[in-house]
Amino acid sequence: MKQSLKTLLIVFTLCLLAPHVASASTYPDRIGTKLGNGMANIVTGIVEIPKAIINGNRNQGAAYAATAGFMTGMVHMMGRTLLGAADLVTFMIPTKPIITPAFVWQNFNQDTGYKSNWELLP
Repeated sequence: MKQSLKTLLIVFTLCLLAPHVASASTYPDRIGTKLGNGMANIVTGIVEIPKAIINGNRNQGAAYAATAGFMTGMVHMMGRTLLGAADLVTFMIPTKPIITPAFVWQNFNQDTGYKSNWELLP
């Protein structure tokens, strides 16, 4: 029974990797990028809180930043951390990040947003 499960797992893995054989030279780069993106977003998700407060203060004022900015930062922190975990778990399928900007430190003045669908990396 254990041997057949191992064989099934090997066949399943080969089927997953088969479409990527044609672009094998770039496939490791793409999965490495996704893996790094996932790890970075897990670690830096907490930075969404001060980012939302700073951007809220700049755009709406201190009262907004202290209340809604903080809560917005909490929501984006959870979103970035959970999407980072999803990228880490699914790094073998090279997709573009759902969260924009891809890293919290990229374009710090831009509010965090989310795409509605997954796109494979070219």
